[in-house]
Amino acid sequence: MPAPERIPPRSVTALDVLTKGELTVRGRIREASNAVLYCSVSYEGEEAHCVYKPIAGERPLWDFPDGTLAQREVAAYEISEAMGWGLVPPTVLRDGPYGEGMCQLWIEADQSAELLALVDDEEPGEGWKAVGFAEVGEGRTALLVHADDPRLRRLAILDAVINNGDRKGGHLLPAPDGRLYAIDHGVTFNVADKLRTLLWGWAGEPLPTDAVETLTALEEALAEGTALATRLTELLTPAEVTAIRTRVHGLRETARHPEPSGQWPAIPWPPV
Repeated sequence: MPAPERIPPRSVTALDVLTKGELTVRGRIREASNAVLYCSVSYEGEEAHCVYKPIAGERPLWDFPDGTLAQREVAAYEISEAMGWGLVPPTVLRDGPYGEGMCQLWIEADQSAELLALVDDEEPGEGWKAVGFAEVGEGRTALLVHADDPRLRRLAILDAVINNGDRKGGHLLPAPDGRLYAIDHGVTFNVADKLRTLLWGWAGEPLPTDAVETLTALEEALAEGTALATRLTELLTPAEVTAIRTRVHGLRETARHPEPSGQWPAIPWPPV
């Protein structure tokens, strides 16, 4: 008698654990402006830590519809994945102890990685890109710089696509394995130009060739009726989805990093 066919074990992904796992609140991250809970989540023998942001804990914003920040965080993950850059940790929308909210895999950052710095010189120095001058106390200013790092450059492009209105230094998580992750994407996808970021070092420069190719593929993936477009319409308004298409088309056509509009401060405060 032939041996029975072996059924390979089903792999459990991070999205499976986040979506289907049992969520247990372990603490609260109190420095956040909205309710942010540190949790453990377990599913079929797999356990992870995550951040859970219940919609009920969101503070209203004058320029965004109430109760939509969690959906915007998930939409940022979907765009990052569609671009193939994996810059946003796995993120889902699910029910939890305090109602529906965003659940995102916890990333332990490598504290030794240097991505941002304040320098007293007027030039950024080799390997750095200048952002602008910042007040550092007692009437003194210093030049704010970020690393001339291809991972950050990709993130600057992603932020332009999702129209990120609040890219701060504390949102950058360099992982010990060399990957870079970015978090806190609630203030994104507004129809109006809201781009505010620390990553202006490439402003006006030509986009890398591979980035233009990625934007071309993303534009195709955003066409009406595609899986990505359908998913985004579940998370954002029709006008916001249309605005994404417009931004991606514009970036691909100009093939340059965007520049500050000059209509409001281009760097968020506080910058970190």
